[in-house]
Amino acid sequence: MENSLNFKLPQAEAEGIYVNNFGRSVTKPGHQYGPAVRSFFLIHYVLEGEGTFWVDGSTYHLKKGQGFLIEPDYMTVYTSHPERPWTYAWVGFSGTRARELLRSVGLRQSSPIFSCGPDDHPERYILDMLEHNHATTQDVYRREAMLLLFFSCLAQGGRPQSTSRTENSYVETAVRYIQDHYHEPLRVEDIARYVGVNRSYLCTLFKKYEGLSPIRYLQTFRMTRASQLLATTDLPIATVAFSCGYQEPEAFHKAFKQRMGLSPGRYRAQARTDTERARLEIL
Repeated sequence: MENSLNFKLPQAEAEGIYVNNFGRSVTKPGHQYGPAVRSFFLIHYVLEGEGTFWVDGSTYHLKKGQGFLIEPDYMTVYTSHPERPWTYAWVGFSGTRARELLRSVGLRQSSPIFSCGPDDHPERYILDMLEHNHATTQDVYRREAMLLLFFSCLAQGGRPQSTSRTENSYVETAVRYIQDHYHEPLRVEDIARYVGVNRSYLCTLFKKYEGLSPIRYLQTFRMTRASQLLATTDLPIATVAFSCGYQEPEAFHKAFKQRMGLSPGRYRAQARTDTERARLEIL
């Protein structure tokens, strides 16, 4: 038997990440759940006491500050200690990003156990869900936010990830950062700090995988975006410049002409002429 408070919500597999259920249980000595399988991902975190978790032929002994993952369609059994029964909080979730989030913190069914330090309290996010358990839009968004904060706490705990980052993954992260922040005053140091490597190493990796330096990639991306805006919108050239990370229109004019061989104004005029000619040829 267990004293359990939990909430079950409809599944939404098409969502990027969706909270299916969550709760908190105070178990009786020797209480067992399973054998059973789940249709969604589920994480338990031990608040007090001890217990055992069995999955895929392996048995794990857990205590306060540890937790375990259950993936869909795996048969599992977990049992409370006969003398020191455990209390745990749990959260179930699904969606297209669920597996990606788990892998980002090094969790998978073949390596399902994690530990948190005494200053880490991931359960607080599950307890917040319990306080906001209504079907309102506000509570739905809050629960999703709490789930991401739960993962943030697991990542902060320093658990070794099951797969190390590759050189190319640093470049991919840097590219995404540039594409999201190209409109801001951006330095290579800012990109390297976000990625988590030093400036020199990032430059080396960029030249290896992209064939150019990070600053050159940034400049190229800005020019590509500026060309699109000039050709497809009526935005003032000064607005295009600012939208592409240039604080001064004169600097944008000079950089654009040097790169494209035409001033921004002439490039726009030629792009529209070419578009009109193509339209007439179709007719």
